[in-house]
Amino acid sequence: MHGVAPAVSLASPVIPTETPNRPTRTATDDDLRLARACASGDTGVFEEIYRQHGDRMKSIAYNHLGNVSDAEDAVQETFLKVHRAASTYNGESAFGTWLYRVLINTCYDALRRRQRRIQEAPIDDVITTERATSNVDDAKRMTLRKMLNELPEQRRSVFLLFEVEGLSHAEIAQTLNITEGNSKWILFATKKQLQEQWKNQS
Repeated sequence: MHGVAPAVSLASPVIPTETPNRPTRTATDDDLRLARACASGDTGVFEEIYRQHGDRMKSIAYNHLGNVSDAEDAVQETFLKVHRAASTYNGESAFGTWLYRVLINTCYDALRRRQRRIQEAPIDDVITTERATSNVDDAKRMTLRKMLNELPEQRRSVFLLFEVEGLSHAEIAQTLNITEGNSKWILFATKKQLQEQWKNQS
């Protein structure tokens, strides 16, 4: 898989001017058709979903997980979960919204597994890994990544979905099962927190 977007910069947030294939707010007959086909294991429909949503899925996963390999694994795992859970899709939200919700939960699971591995690994292994992946030229990007990783899951997702993926607050609310007003407040508070941290890093 290619074309994964880089992490957002606080100095100049990446807000797409075009947001193709944005999920609609309510399910359609086509959404229900997709869910039934996924449940039956129709490979053609999975290819159709990947064409429609693959780029955004990779971008969401990359910006949650921070590297291409983990993002690709999360997208693949999401499709497996969608196949297993499609029969439970009830049409309360658009199929795309439901798909992104499964993906984000998959990313959360991956981050928890990563954290457990770090906690269980010998400290020398962790230090070696950090040295191998760090780069002086990428200091600002790494600082931002660290700040985002330290955010609570919900705050990180609201920030990334709005600033990087260009989703509206209504779409974020449906994806994360929160209210639209809550999404707006979380974004405001998170941006304020990140800006203050960023300023202190300077």
